[in-house]
Amino acid sequence: MDIQGISAVVTGAASGLGEATARELARRGARVALFDRDADKGERVASEIGGLFCEADVTSDEKVAAAFAKAREAHGQERVLVNCAGVANAAKTVGRDKETGAIKFYPMQQFELAIAINLVGSFRCIAHSAAGMVTLDPLDDGERGCIINTASVAAQDGQIGQAAYSASKGGVMAMALPIARDLMNEGIRVNTILPGVFKTPMVAMMPEHVQEALGAQVPFPKRLGKPGEYAQLACFMVESRYMNAESVRLDGGIRMAPR
Repeated sequence: MDIQGISAVVTGAASGLGEATARELARRGARVALFDRDADKGERVASEIGGLFCEADVTSDEKVAAAFAKAREAHGQERVLVNCAGVANAAKTVGRDKETGAIKFYPMQQFELAIAINLVGSFRCIAHSAAGMVTLDPLDDGERGCIINTASVAAQDGQIGQAAYSASKGGVMAMALPIARDLMNEGIRVNTILPGVFKTPMVAMMPEHVQEALGAQVPFPKRLGKPGEYAQLACFMVESRYMNAESVRLDGGIRMAPR
């Protein structure tokens, strides 16, 4: 699919991987709608790239529907959706209080939040977007749209404390094939990116020596991933019509240790 002139939606677009993807799509000529809960940052990025900010909470059907309606009114029906909205949390399945030794159970609200945002939120946006994509006239090879989801290397080698995060991202990875099969006769492709350790705002808040230690664990190149590298892969997936139902690690070759 030629990115020039198409409409695209990027969730979690106010920062990190989503921001980088929104910027790259706009640089290549797409009309970009940026979905995020952070209106201040979202509006700033949108104004810088000539895009449109749409306030959205991926856990809400009503807010997601309203965001898609606003984006389509301004830009027309999107042919590309990139799901980057997500949350990371950590807690052991069972722990002990450091002072008393008492057993602590996993905070279930935290587990449910990871599933609600990372997995259900991604699928909610997919369903809304695909319902619009099927109304479009087909392009070359009968293609109508392209959907890209963000999982994580934790989907395959989650670390201690990542039960909720790994479960949510594993679900994102696992659903790519059945959704691609659901949509194959509609000309909509579905792919997944599994990022490794990237220099997102959350990681950038860590002390410099911690960031360096994380980067040193990567086989090559020995550094943190750059959000722009994620954006480049996302754009490749949009442009390459024969890439479908695929999950691609983008991690410098890292395989995460237990901790």
